[in-house]
Amino acid sequence: MSSDQQWRQSHPNPCAPGSSWPGIECKTGPDHLSHVSRLDFGSAPNPSCKSSASFPSSIFTLPFLQSVFFFNCFTHFPTTIMFPIKLIPNSSLQQLSLRSNPSLSGQIPPRISSLKSLQILTLSQNRLTGDIPPAIFSLKSLVHLDLSYNKLTGKIPLQLGNLNNLVGLDLSYNSLTGTIPPTISQLGMLQKLDLSSNSLFGRIPEGVEKLRSLSFMALSNNKLKGAFPKGISNLQSLQYFIMDNNPMFVALPVELGFLPKLQELQLENSGYSGVIPESYTKLTNLSSLSLANNRLTGEIPSGFESLPHVFHLNLSRNLLIGVVPFDSSFLRRLGKNLDLSGNRGLCLNPEDEFSVVKTGVDVCGKNVSSGGGLSVHSSKKKSQASRYYRSCFFANALFPFALFLGLHQRWVL
Repeated sequence: MSSDQQWRQSHPNPCAPGSSWPGIECKTGPDHLSHVSRLDFGSAPNPSCKSSASFPSSIFTLPFLQSVFFFNCFTHFPTTIMFPIKLIPNSSLQQLSLRSNPSLSGQIPPRISSLKSLQILTLSQNRLTGDIPPAIFSLKSLVHLDLSYNKLTGKIPLQLGNLNNLVGLDLSYNSLTGTIPPTISQLGMLQKLDLSSNSLFGRIPEGVEKLRSLSFMALSNNKLKGAFPKGISNLQSLQYFIMDNNPMFVALPVELGFLPKLQELQLENSGYSGVIPESYTKLTNLSSLSLANNRLTGEIPSGFESLPHVFHLNLSRNLLIGVVPFDSSFLRRLGKNLDLSGNRGLCLNPEDEFSVVKTGVDVCGKNVSSGGGLSVHSSKKKSQASRYYRSCFFANALFPFALFLGLHQRWVL
């Protein structure tokens, strides 16, 4: 793995008393001898890997090995995850992390299921291909499974539901197809679910409401569509819900406004229509809301400005109308983090003229050709502007809108 030969010259045995090999830890086993328990290469202060490194299948013959971390180790020569012909009957391996290895390719070997003690399996940011082997889901001790940022294809196996102890599941940034398996409802301990940036289709399964411990759910950049499960309001632990760029084409679900711990809600570019539910103004822990690039109509609910933690609000490129219901203190607090542009029916009260550039909305009563607020008379009163706009809205040409793809930050447990 490493080209540093000085370790062997000074200490031939890495587990001998007084020996210290970087990247290797040893523990005393039941036989009262010292054995290799941890291998950690590629991430400082541990040693880097030599350019010719290939996957060392012999690690699976170390009887007391508990943890393996290979980060950015396989970079030049193609290599695959290999297992020796003979495996140790009762492997002690609890954590296997092979991350950011651009030359690690091929399929995930089904023999990985022989590592019965495995609790954490991370194979992210490699070039792994093929289907996810169903055998992985026989690893009943798994707590975290991360196969993100690979080139995996096929469906998510129904056997996913066997992982009763799973806390984190990340299959994002692959080419997975099919529907989200209904057996996901059996993962009662799940706290993080990330299936974003695949080609999944169909609806969110009804059983997702059983994931009462879920705090992070990301389903962005798929082909999901249709109505939300009515029971989604049962996800009382949910803090982050990221679901941009899906062809939903339904009304915004009112039920999302009944998630008391919700901090971030991202529903951009998904064809949502109708009004913004009043229930969203009751999300007292909300810090970020993005409903941009949809077909939302009606007025902006005034309750958003009373939410104490909101610092980012993006309602741009919709069909919203009326006077912006935010006072000057709210506009100053959000500043550039408030985007209302692309709503030709919106306008600002004259006293908020200083916020025109920041919000992307024109002052009521001004004739501006930049696509901002509609020109009205005596625009200080919200009701006047709203009535005027409603009277001519359907007489105007259809307002253009566009769907854009976007990527979002990810939360790592």
